[in-house]
Amino acid sequence: MSGTHHEATGPARLPFPEVAPDDAAVAERMAARRGGELSALDRLLLHSPPVADGWNELLGALRHRSSLAADLRELAILRVAVLNNAAFEWVAHKDAARRAGVTDAQIDALYEQDPSTHFDARQNLVLELTDASTWGIEVPELLFDQVRAEFSEREIVELMVTIGGYAMVSRFLVALQVPPPEGEVGSS
Repeated sequence: MSGTHHEATGPARLPFPEVAPDDAAVAERMAARRGGELSALDRLLLHSPPVADGWNELLGALRHRSSLAADLRELAILRVAVLNNAAFEWVAHKDAARRAGVTDAQIDALYEQDPSTHFDARQNLVLELTDASTWGIEVPELLFDQVRAEFSEREIVELMVTIGGYAMVSRFLVALQVPPPEGEVGSS
């Protein structure tokens, strides 16, 4: 990531734990959601198998069982990564954003203070909501009214949990200085 963003380059602050035989099923469920491989994030979560299992279920629901359009979900996740200086999260999601139809110009624009000229109305609302709920926690009434007029109640719930969930992910990653996958760091 560029600018003042955190770039973890060495090993994470905690070592990867040995997975006890009783917890192997948790690791298997996590690997299955990821296509067979555990990420560094997953491996660190296995210090607490119950937390890892709940995390996997929540993030799996947000990524694979949500009604929210994929481009909107990935824009929210990438914007959280930018706002919270989470290089791992950025690298892990930029290709997913591209697959969801987000352009490279839009991905680059997520670093701008006002990226609004690069996005359509729904995307802009998602970014405004992400900024408001990440920076100030409280969402201004006018913004919420605009979101409510554009999105279903289910989409609003899924969007807010996506923003909050990936804020949790970014805080975990940054605090433990988890390096990006394969050590990659870039602005897009």
